[in-house]
Amino acid sequence: MRSIRFRITLAFAGAFVASLIVFASAVLLARRQAAVRETVARVNAEADKVLAVLENRSSFSEELLVDPEVSRSPSVSRQLMRFLRVFDDFVIVLDDTDYESFSSDRMKTLTVDDRTRLTSSARLMRETDRVARVRLSVDDVFLAMRETRSADGRAQRLFVGMSARRALETPPEVLTVILALTPVLIGAAVWWAYLIAGRTFRPLDGMVDQVKAITDGRSLHRRLAIGAAGAELQRLAVTLNEMIERLETSFGALRRFTADASHELKTPLAVLRADVERAMSPSTRPVERAVALEEALEQVTRMAELVNSLLTLARADEGRLDVVRDLIRLDDLAREVIETARLLGEEAGVQIESPGITDAEVRGDVMRLRQLFLNLVTNAIKYTPRGGTVTIALAGGDEMAQFSVKDTGIGIAAADLPYIFDRFWRADRSRSRASERGGVGLGVAICQWIAHAHGGSLTVQSRLGRGSTFTALLPLAAPEPEGGAEGAGPAAAAA
Repeated sequence: MRSIRFRITLAFAGAFVASLIVFASAVLLARRQAAVRETVARVNAEADKVLAVLENRSSFSEELLVDPEVSRSPSVSRQLMRFLRVFDDFVIVLDDTDYESFSSDRMKTLTVDDRTRLTSSARLMRETDRVARVRLSVDDVFLAMRETRSADGRAQRLFVGMSARRALETPPEVLTVILALTPVLIGAAVWWAYLIAGRTFRPLDGMVDQVKAITDGRSLHRRLAIGAAGAELQRLAVTLNEMIERLETSFGALRRFTADASHELKTPLAVLRADVERAMSPSTRPVERAVALEEALEQVTRMAELVNSLLTLARADEGRLDVVRDLIRLDDLAREVIETARLLGEEAGVQIESPGITDAEVRGDVMRLRQLFLNLVTNAIKYTPRGGTVTIALAGGDEMAQFSVKDTGIGIAAADLPYIFDRFWRADRSRSRASERGGVGLGVAICQWIAHAHGGSLTVQSRLGRGSTFTALLPLAAPEPEGGAEGAGPAAAAA
């Protein structure tokens, strides 16, 4: 595969060659135009000279002479003819009947066809201020016309022609210079382009080496040196650094998740193994065997909850967990959750209060929303000591419904609040996992996902030793248009 440096060099060389061709063509064209203008000026000047000679024919007193090739009345004297032949150009004199009174020796060097073509073109000319270009077989001639009078007063037309070969042909010395300098210029341009491309991509090569050094997953703490490599490469370095930072965060979360999940499964598996071994022991009495099997069942239930929670979050992360969109009376769901909370609070010695439930309708999955509310209420009761209070409220606004759960429990330290929604995080880290507040630390993370899946949010406010308040904001259902169908069918939306 060709490198970018090679392709840039090739593109630059092609552009330079094209530019060189255009420049050389423009120079040659300009030189040709200048030579044509110069030749036209010389033709006009030569025509004026010959005209001056004809108009001063009184100086040539010899008898008039008929040109041997023209059988017309005499109009040019011998002396004047000898003088006109001094001009090394095409000279033609036509009388008022368009017959040749004189033609120069240069005319006699032409072939019959070329001479006829030139004479015919002269006979057709009528404008004295225009120089005509006559194409001959071997050359082109610029032809200028002047009007005068013969010695006997008859009208005459004088034509002076000059070869256009020197004006239309490129001088050999110019072609020699172009052909000699072109390879040198192209070679210098290619070398310079290759050098500049190499200098341009040198920081990129260094960046590639730096990226290679941190692709092993253990050096994600390192960052690319931005330096003064140009605005484009600086943006690339900043973007790569941001990506590496996200990868570092993801790898760290994955390592923590793996360690936490392993730790969460390690303890119940060890307890389960011990209970099964005790139940299988021949010396175990029936009552002890029943107790061991009951403990084993509790551990299996705990692990099943953990696996189900992990599966829910994994599917949510992949976007494969659908949320049904039905029209739900959120106030009815909240009252149902409050009744369940009172049963749980009575057993835990926690008072449940519900100061107000506002009517509200949302579109969502009733099973997921019930899970959200119950998780928040269960956590509040779990972390509130006996004699405490849990307050559940539902308030409606213009666009959002607000479900809040406030407790007077142990609270959360300010340093721990940023991690409250992390998976496997628990507020009572000093407590044993086997305590009455034991959990897997996935409930709040699932609650946050459910809120986000419904287009809402979940926030928390807490102070250590003074309790916590979790607030779920859910968008209210838009009112049905008049004449529309009652209710709405379920619609799947990727979480």
